[in-house]
Amino acid sequence: MLKRGVLACGLVVLLGSIANAQDLGAIEYSNSCAVCHGQDGKGDGPVSSQLLNTPPDLTVLSKMNGGVFPIADVYAIIDGTADVAVHGGRDMPIWGDRYMTEMQDDPTAHYSWTEARAYALNRVLALVEYLSSIQE
Repeated sequence: MLKRGVLACGLVVLLGSIANAQDLGAIEYSNSCAVCHGQDGKGDGPVSSQLLNTPPDLTVLSKMNGGVFPIADVYAIIDGTADVAVHGGRDMPIWGDRYMTEMQDDPTAHYSWTEARAYALNRVLALVEYLSSIQE
């Protein structure tokens, strides 16, 4: 019970220090995605030329989907639950798994699978929110 209270307090402090999910998503994007997709989301990050498949332009996801941002599809691709075989090999990391592993491998605390999954879910959702905000 104490562990959950500490986790909840930590999340409140974190969320209180970040204005909203979009800000958290921008931080996540900069830390996890920009190296491939570019700081502006156009697919021209510093390592994009070294990948087998060119990263997509993330600013036109709505345009490519009839003017509607494809929330579920974007979430599934980031989380790793979507099959992206049509694009060839999966160059993009499965961020949902990485975020969970960060929590579960934390040497200072022992989080349950449910707590780690909630943490990963929030980080992926923040990224989805940010991506929806950069649509052309």
